[in-house]
Amino acid sequence: MVLVGKNALVTGGSSGIGLAAARLLADNGARVAITGRSPAKLASVVAELSENVTGIQTDVTSLTDLAKMRATIEQAFGSLDIVFANAGVAFGTPLATTEEATYHRIIDANVKGVFFTVQAVLPLLRDGASIILNTSWLNQVGTPGRAILSASKAAVRSFARTMSAELLDRRIRVNAVSPGSIQTPIHRGNNETEEEFRAYAERIGTRVPLGRMGKPEEIAAAVLFLASDASSYMLGAEMVIDGGRSEL
Repeated sequence: MVLVGKNALVTGGSSGIGLAAARLLADNGARVAITGRSPAKLASVVAELSENVTGIQTDVTSLTDLAKMRATIEQAFGSLDIVFANAGVAFGTPLATTEEATYHRIIDANVKGVFFTVQAVLPLLRDGASIILNTSWLNQVGTPGRAILSASKAAVRSFARTMSAELLDRRIRVNAVSPGSIQTPIHRGNNETEEEFRAYAERIGTRVPLGRMGKPEEIAAAVLFLASDASSYMLGAEMVIDGGRSEL
């Protein structure tokens, strides 16, 4: 229970990596606020998790929603010690066919959403707080059909450095986790069967040096480390958890 007495925010906390991180932070003693766009999904997740979890309906691309989120957290917790800016989107953007609307959807969620999430909660952060940003292994490689997604995640990687420098006088540490291919709903098609998804996961796993897709819990473990005092000497860094895909 390394986070007893700590307050945490996880954006995009109703599924996938965000849900796994919220669960692990709460299991380790933190009070956790999670955000999501679906009230029904949030209610279901909050009921599933511990009594230390609060759900807040939020679209991170909306500054109005982010202001309401901050007010709710301030009323419920008073302050924050941990922020996991996790909410984002991921889909292909082929150079020849991607439309402007798709560009804005990715950049708004992955870049604007992260930047203004941190800005919104900055007044609530205690000195010495930990901010964790969710980037991607794609920020390190050139992958066909992923130009905008990769660029958005490279921007998030840069935020870890620049925000760390800007918040240094308050001893607020900003670091990033960089997941590889993780078995989350973001990889599932709308009408995909479990058998179809297993076949997809096996196919993707053959491209990973460790031979499989990762699990959300493996990213959550890195988030817990960065949220805790165990990572007190890490600043502006990126933890790559991708089964070796960007390195080998």
